[in-house]
Amino acid sequence: MGVSATRRQVLSFRVHAQQLDREAGTLDDTAVLDLGVQDTGPDGGRWALALRGVSAPADGELATVWTVRGAPHLYRRADLPGVAAATAPFSDADAGKRIFDAAKPLQAAGIGNLEGLDVVAATMRELVTAPMVKGEVSGRLTELLPEPHLRFCRPCGATHVHEMPFRLAALRAGLELEPGTSPPVLRPVPGLVPAETVPPHLDVVRGYLRLLGPATPKLVAGYLDAPVKDVQARWPDDAVEVTVDGERRWLLAEDADRVDDVPPATGVLLLGPFDLFLQARDRPLLVDDPVRAKALWPVLGRPGAVLADGEVAGTWRPRKAGSTLTVTVELWQPVPREAVTAAAERLAAFRGVVLKDVHID
Repeated sequence: MGVSATRRQVLSFRVHAQQLDREAGTLDDTAVLDLGVQDTGPDGGRWALALRGVSAPADGELATVWTVRGAPHLYRRADLPGVAAATAPFSDADAGKRIFDAAKPLQAAGIGNLEGLDVVAATMRELVTAPMVKGEVSGRLTELLPEPHLRFCRPCGATHVHEMPFRLAALRAGLELEPGTSPPVLRPVPGLVPAETVPPHLDVVRGYLRLLGPATPKLVAGYLDAPVKDVQARWPDDAVEVTVDGERRWLLAEDADRVDDVPPATGVLLLGPFDLFLQARDRPLLVDDPVRAKALWPVLGRPGAVLADGEVAGTWRPRKAGSTLTVTVELWQPVPREAVTAAAERLAAFRGVVLKDVHID
């Protein structure tokens, strides 16, 4: 008989798989670092780690690099060679999809997408030998790269290198981002060479199934910005079918027997806007109301999410004034005020400020 699970069981499984239900942990045993922890905004990667029991990573243990969807992600520094291999495009077609509109001029010039990325990476490697601000790197690249790699930017009224190749070539060039810099500062990682093979724990397809499963190839492809057929070609041999409320999905065999046996998630957390729990591509499973989904995932200016007993129960936004923090919460279902306040107190302590007030709508 096949494995079946309800929506609630899947959400509880993800809470447990992502370790949102633990009190303490280390970088070595923090599962989300295998897939990468997006580090966008003040409540980004380090807040996501704090919610998983890792509150004060030692300096230098983490590295910030542009990887999946061109976004900055945190990884264990020791994993960087494997990360460079794991997050590279699967094929030339995959590279073309990931670099969006930059693929068209390369094609017109008879340049392959991977070849184009390698040209940008080689130029960046020679250029960035010490910390450099992103704008300076971009300006120098514009001077050094031939026309197919450049675009005219109407808002700036100037010519720049295409943004996605710039970001996706940085790790290929052995570059990381200095933590906490805005605008970003790029710097070389001495001796960084991509691993010849992808370490199993860093495999991005397996990682999605392990942390955001049960899933389909289309969902994984959406997360990676990759073609579905490239994901299908790398589909794990040990993936087994799981039926979720009548829909056919897949999960790694080692997890299949547990998805319907995980204890229900409990507790209230304030997830950052780009927390991995919210990065699942089956958004209707998390929030089935289109109006609420639009409020949680707007095009610009995402709020955080109130996670209550495994359910997205509302949104929250912070407002910092001096050394104080006010958190405004919009709830979609009843959540005890004391639990929301305790979660906000935890956020304020993480930020090193005093919680002034919690407004609940």
